[in-house]
Amino acid sequence: MMNRARIQRILIYAAKCVSGVLVVLFLSWLLDYQDVVWVLISVMLVLSPDGSDALTLAVTRIKANVIGAISGFLLLLFHPNLLITMSIAVCITVVLCNLFNLEAATRTALAATIIVMTHEAGAHLWDTAVGRVISVLTGCMLGLVITFIFHNRYTKQTAEMILSKTADRGGE
Repeated sequence: MMNRARIQRILIYAAKCVSGVLVVLFLSWLLDYQDVVWVLISVMLVLSPDGSDALTLAVTRIKANVIGAISGFLLLLFHPNLLITMSIAVCITVVLCNLFNLEAATRTALAATIIVMTHEAGAHLWDTAVGRVISVLTGCMLGLVITFIFHNRYTKQTAEMILSKTADRGGE
């Protein structure tokens, strides 16, 4: 049997994720931007299921994503062989995350590195890399905004009032 706090945490996390999807898809429709998958992935990597340190964790993940995206992008300058550059970029990303005390977000940084460095056959390497860096950073910012909206004290009070009214009615 799940307790009320756990159900509330699951519902809030699900609402954050759905909000992320809706915001990204709405903005992509508004701006006529087609390559939304990398923005969506970046939003989801920034969002956290736990509300207690959600903003701190979101900022940590954004810092790590920036490190990963920049590492991947800069390594593309040095050598065209993806095997060599991606291996080095992954190592650099891990080391930099450690040096900047971002170990908790190293996996998201590695995802950003790989997102930036991979491209479809026939696609121009630099156009793809720049587009993906922008996608990762945009997704990170949207994830931060969503986290802030869900976890600032005013919206938290409103959500708690709504949930308590629903519980008072017996879940009608």
